[in-house]
Amino acid sequence: MTSRAEVLQAFKRDGRIAIVGASLAGLRTAEALRDEGFTGSLTMIGDEAGEPYDRPPLSKQVLTGWVPAEGTTLPRRREIDAQWLLGVPASGLDLAKYVVRLADGQEVPFDRVLISTGVRARPWPVEAEAALDGVFVVRTREDADGLRRALAAGPRRVLIIGAGFTGSEIASICRERDIPVTVAELGPAPLVGALGAMIGEIAADMQRAHGVDLRCGVKVTQLEGDEQGRFRRAHFSDGGSVDADVAVVALGGIRNTEWLRDSGLAIGPWGVACDSGCRAFDLNGLVTDDIFVAGDVARCPHPIYEYRFISLEHWANAVEQAQIAAHNMVNLQADRWPHLSIPAFWSIQFGVNIKSVGVPTFADEVMVTQGSVSDRRFVAAYGYKGRVTAAVSFNNAKWLDHYRTLIEAAAPFPPPLPTPDQPADAKPMPVDFPGPLLLSQDATVVVTGHDPSERRVTAVRL
Repeated sequence: MTSRAEVLQAFKRDGRIAIVGASLAGLRTAEALRDEGFTGSLTMIGDEAGEPYDRPPLSKQVLTGWVPAEGTTLPRRREIDAQWLLGVPASGLDLAKYVVRLADGQEVPFDRVLISTGVRARPWPVEAEAALDGVFVVRTREDADGLRRALAAGPRRVLIIGAGFTGSEIASICRERDIPVTVAELGPAPLVGALGAMIGEIAADMQRAHGVDLRCGVKVTQLEGDEQGRFRRAHFSDGGSVDADVAVVALGGIRNTEWLRDSGLAIGPWGVACDSGCRAFDLNGLVTDDIFVAGDVARCPHPIYEYRFISLEHWANAVEQAQIAAHNMVNLQADRWPHLSIPAFWSIQFGVNIKSVGVPTFADEVMVTQGSVSDRRFVAAYGYKGRVTAAVSFNNAKWLDHYRTLIEAAAPFPPPLPTPDQPADAKPMPVDFPGPLLLSQDATVVVTGHDPSERRVTAVRL
């Protein structure tokens, strides 16, 4: 009788793996598979025509002109000897036949598959208005390069719709270039969906201090164009309006799961549900053996956060999950790894380096524990039911490794910190996050619930 080890060795030698999503998570998974000794067939499927590239620089270095859009191609750490099928999106996953269907009619057979299709920018909902010359989203290299050229042309004003991280970073770049900018935010403050009300108020003060026309609690109701089809004016729910030449729609992302609608997997607006080993769940909440998920589209439980499902849109998370998925694809159950790392992200805006560790949205209290808010140099800790769950720093990132240790140890909140820069009047306050609508637009880390087979997951149609 053939042993499981012998079957695995045969798969590593002659098996077929398809990776759907040829971006950061997909490329790093392919490289890790070869590092793990997989010598079988490897197929990379991507909806964009070009090679995989890095996305974080698009709203930072590319828009400032420091890095050209074509200079964001991801470096190859090794040759992966793969068949590349680029420029054609996947249209379906048939788990009965074990094939990936492509939009051009091709079928790609596999023994194991990785889903790493990520997210796309949420477009302006009115198609005719979204098509106006001067209306942009920022997700692809082409998006970023087009907006860079529009900013370089010296617009009289830029309107940014949404004050999450992407919108706030673009507003910062506009002000660095002395371009007048209006930011319209449906929530009560910038960054509120990701970091809560207290940090949101600080971010609002920071934007206004740098000359941003920040309008919170309002909705953009119409984008108006001229007879030549160029964007010229926006109207707001409070009856106001603003004249501008450029509008940037920064309303967050939509996870690319529609192609999986008939696959039988547990999908929904927060992504594809999977276990901590990156194996996908089916609609019944049962783990699959040959279907893996990594990157922005993955939604997996984390033991430190009560095994609740967490969706992340972080560069480091995509890289780490790629390593986990690749290892688990080509190893036996007893040798598989869990994805247990603590999330982290960063942003630079208005001269401030904002960094976070942990999951700020998994919190009921927040407290400034170090530094000075007025100096824009501080650390705020987040707590849930009396233990530390996250921390955010403004120009004070050197302390985040310490907070990571507190999170991993389930340290009590507020945390004891024998440091000389503790605010004298610091006290915990409610973290005050908005409802699910705003979270879907602004957050980079979202806690989405317990059950992978929730009935609402099967009912969602994106």
